[in-house]
Amino acid sequence: MAETNDPVHKSHLTQIEPDDRLVVLARAIQAQDAEAETVLKDSSIDWTRFGETCCGAALYRHRSVFQNDAEAPVWSHLELTYFRNTIPANAIRELVENPQAAETNLLRAEILLTTPSSFVLPRNWQGSIDRPEWQASLEYIQVHPAHLHGYREVMREYCGPAATKIVSAGRFGTFRAMETAAVLYRAPELNTEWNQLHLCELNPNDFSGFGREFEAAHREESPDSANLDGTFSNLDRMRRVPRWTFNDPVVELDAAVAKECWKAD
Repeated sequence: MAETNDPVHKSHLTQIEPDDRLVVLARAIQAQDAEAETVLKDSSIDWTRFGETCCGAALYRHRSVFQNDAEAPVWSHLELTYFRNTIPANAIRELVENPQAAETNLLRAEILLTTPSSFVLPRNWQGSIDRPEWQASLEYIQVHPAHLHGYREVMREYCGPAATKIVSAGRFGTFRAMETAAVLYRAPELNTEWNQLHLCELNPNDFSGFGREFEAAHREESPDSANLDGTFSNLDRMRRVPRWTFNDPVVELDAAVAKECWKAD
């Protein structure tokens, strides 16, 4: 992976570029009880069974809603399984096609690709266990198809660099923007739609939205920079956020994701 972003160099962060394709199998799941969560947890922990292209997994449990304009009930868990380049067929069969465990209802399964210059995490990322004040922010975003290119450019030029500064400073754990490449399954009862998923570990008690955080990061580096107030106004024209939740990490076995990126150097 070519390192071209100075903040990444200085802070020893991994930033995934378009040619370093991480592919993610994401599942939105409704687990009915603690026993069902245990089954999900055991499955995530055993991620190495998917072979050499698999480089980690994580499981998050819903805690609270930050923003919601969707009518459907909130699902209980989101699972992310990370792969290098491709997802093997046996992983899709097991996690999507085969019958799910009792008391577990699969609501959506999709393939995600990392958003260019907007997937940032510390090279030595070990999860958020040492920061109990952090929760996992999961932002489900629907970008209008006509604006996908413009949205990706804003993420590359504005949001990604700002997130890099904030992650480097330790205010966020990671910032991982991902785009839906294909929806493999969607339950008939699920009427919430999205084509972007953003994951970030942060303290919700002093968080007022990414717009303010990103603008502050840019102004810290260049106080005389042009007014950035219009950037998020433009984003609001491009997309809506049907659901935004805070979550507790159940499994964070994704340390190899950062290491995998550096192998491509």
